[in-house]
Amino acid sequence: MPSETTAAPRAAAAADRADTARRVLLSARTPDSPVMPVDGVPGWLARQARAGDFRVTPVPFAELRGWYFEADTGNLRHESGRFFSVEGLHVHADGLPARGWKQPIIVQPEIGLLGIVAREIDGVLHFLMQAKMEPGNVNTLQLSPTVQATRSNFTGVHRGRGIPYLDLFLERGRARVLVDALQSEQADWFLAKRNRNMVVEIDEDVETGPDFRWLTLGQLLQLLRLDNVVNMDTRSILACLPTAGASDGDGPATPVLRSFHDASAPARHTTAEILSWLTGIRARRELVQRRVPLDEVAEDGWLRTAREIGHTGGRRFRVIGADVSASNREVASWSQPLIQPQVPGLMALVVKPAGGVLHALVQARVDVGHLNVAELAPTVHCRPADHTGPGREPFPPFLADVLAAPAGRVRYDAVQSEEGGRFHHAENRYVIVEAGEDFGEDLPEDFAWLTFAQLTELLAYGNHLDVELRTLVVCAHTLY
Repeated sequence: MPSETTAAPRAAAAADRADTARRVLLSARTPDSPVMPVDGVPGWLARQARAGDFRVTPVPFAELRGWYFEADTGNLRHESGRFFSVEGLHVHADGLPARGWKQPIIVQPEIGLLGIVAREIDGVLHFLMQAKMEPGNVNTLQLSPTVQATRSNFTGVHRGRGIPYLDLFLERGRARVLVDALQSEQADWFLAKRNRNMVVEIDEDVETGPDFRWLTLGQLLQLLRLDNVVNMDTRSILACLPTAGASDGDGPATPVLRSFHDASAPARHTTAEILSWLTGIRARRELVQRRVPLDEVAEDGWLRTAREIGHTGGRRFRVIGADVSASNREVASWSQPLIQPQVPGLMALVVKPAGGVLHALVQARVDVGHLNVAELAPTVHCRPADHTGPGREPFPPFLADVLAAPAGRVRYDAVQSEEGGRFHHAENRYVIVEAGEDFGEDLPEDFAWLTFAQLTELLAYGNHLDVELRTLVVCAHTLY
C-alpha cells in the first residue's frame, strides 16, 4: 500500500452521470426562473453594456503595446513570452497541393479554463452566467461562462485583478464535478489549442455581482434561438452536459428526446463502431504540421502591411491589431492581435429519424491545426462564398442539399459568434435541417449517422467533436 505521502491525489468528487442527466433534462424543461426572467436577459445585457466603458480600436501593429515582430522569423510575440503568438504553419494534408500550404496560425500551447458554476434553486439546476466583454464580439457583451481564463490570466501574468469564483474550479473538494474534459478550438486558426471545459455544482449560496445571473438550461436554450447572445465558450461547455439515461424509454417520447436522453434507444452504429471508424480515418488521412517563420507564409500569397496580414486572394482571414479598454475586465486596457475572417461560415447539421430516434449526420474532418488529425464536425462546415464566383472551389458534400432545403425542414437557424477573445467579428450561420424522405443512404466514407446521446458521450472524453459541432449539439436541445 502506498504511504499517505506518496498516494496519488484524489480527484474532485464527480457526480453520477445518469443522475446528472435527469437533472439536466429537468433544467432544460424549465423555461423560466423567479431568479431572473428570461425576457429580462437582453435588457440586462444592454444595461451592463451601457454601464461599462468598452472600446476596441483597430491600430497598426507598431502601436500594439507589448507586442513585437521577431527580427529573424517575423513571428508576432508578446514581450512576456506568454499569452500567445502568431506564427507560420506549413501543412501537408489530403486535398492540398503536393508542396503543401502555408498560413498564419495562433500558437497558444497553454490550456485555458472555461467553467460554469451550477446550483439547484427550487429543485432545478441553474447555471451562473456572466455578461462578459470580449474585444472581438460584434455586440460587446455576450453570455459567458462563470470563469473564462487562460493560464496566463489565472497565474497573474497580466497583473490584473483576481478572477471571481476561480477557486471553485481549482481547489479540490470545493464542488462536485458535473463536466470536466479537454476540448479543442477552431483548428483552422489555432494550432492544437485546447481548453478545459468544466461544470461544477455547489450547495452553498454565493454572492453574485451585477455582471452575473443564475439561469436554467431552458432559459439558455431560448436565448440560443437569438443571434449572438450566448457566446462560443458557453455553448461548448453546455454541449458537454451528460444526457443519456434521463429517460428509461418506457413512456412516449419524441425522436429528439429519445436521441438525447433514452439510454436504450437504438442507434445505427454502436459507439465502439464509431470510434473504430474515426480511428481508421485518423490513421489513413495525412496531416503533417510544421511551424515555420511567419515571414515564410508570403510564399503562399500572404502579404504583411503596417495594419494587417492578409491573403492576396481577398478571402480566408486577416490578422489585425486592436487596442482595447474594458472597465469590468481583470485588466482595464491592453493591446493584442486578432484574427478577422473575411466571409461568414455555414455550419449545418442534417438530421433524420431512424427507428424512432433522431440521428445526426457528421463528418470526420481534417483541419490544419488539429491535434489528432481529424475530429467529428457538422455535415456542412464551410464558407459558402468560397464556392461561388471566379476560381470557386468544388461544392462540399451536402452543401447543395442544405442550401435548397425548404423552410419547413429547417429546424434551427441562427447566427452565432465565435470566440471573441481571439477573433474579430467572426460569425457563422448555424443550421439544423431535417432530411427529406428522398435523402440518399449512400454516404462518403468520412460521414456517419450518430444519435445525440452518442455525441454527448464522446464529449466526456474530449477531442472527438470540433467546436462547431459542439455548438450544434447544444442548439439541438432547443428542438424538444
